Amino acid sequence: MTQQVPSTEPELTGVRNFRDVGGLPTVDGRRVRHGVLFRSGHLAHATEKDAEFLASLGLHTIFDFRNAADKRLEGPDVDLPGVRNMNLPLSDPADGAEFWKMVRDGDLEQLRTHLAEGKAVNRMIVSYRAIIRERTAEHSRVLRALAEDSVPALMHCAAGKDRAGLSIAVTLLALGVEREAIVTDYLESNAKHRRYRVHRNGSSADTYSPEVMELLSPLFDARAEYLTAAIDTVEETWGGVDAYLERGLGLTPALRERLHERLLD
Repeated sequence: MTQQVPSTEPELTGVRNFRDVGGLPTVDGRRVRHGVLFRSGHLAHATEKDAEFLASLGLHTIFDFRNAADKRLEGPDVDLPGVRNMNLPLSDPADGAEFWKMVRDGDLEQLRTHLAEGKAVNRMIVSYRAIIRERTAEHSRVLRALAEDSVPALMHCAAGKDRAGLSIAVTLLALGVEREAIVTDYLESNAKHRRYRVHRNGSSADTYSPEVMELLSPLFDARAEYLTAAIDTVEETWGGVDAYLERGLGLTPALRERLHERLLD
């Protein structure tokens, strides 16, 4: 008889984009174990009931990929007793600060100048590629921690889409999860109840006009072309996933086997 796995995607009030990554298939016929790897947006606005649910997961480690600017904007994560918090910023606190201020405060003409004609999409692709190339030390720490003792684990950034999405994808690549399944999981961040709420300052008619929201959408969408660009960067830079894991992230065959033992059925 097939065991029924209880749902681990509750209706959280103050935490967006939460889900269990369990159940995804690997190329060798295994599956990611349920209850060991979760992803979400930030936990700063978690309600008391949200925190109770998160505490019930038995988390060992929370990986927070936000930077100092994110924390100033959103606040620190809610405290979960007994859980280790690892803050590994995947972007410099000053990187893009003026850009994101423009996103929140800029008028329609400014948004057109910076985001129209594919500029927003290109910015996202460049960012995804840069994180893969430049943040190998951080991703190495994540995979080593998971292989050694850090599960169950939750990975999050601000929206749980980009930095957390890439870190989850790197982990799934290391587990041998099918590429199509990795992309499918990533795209689930587009579901209406998961999406990051766009915050803009101002009260004019243009603040949230259809044109403004269309200009902003590439920044807040999960798009397959973004993740594909990241995986292409792995191939272009290291020649393949195995070389990326071994030479780029320093994941030895023994560590990779331990990772599989902890996270796969």
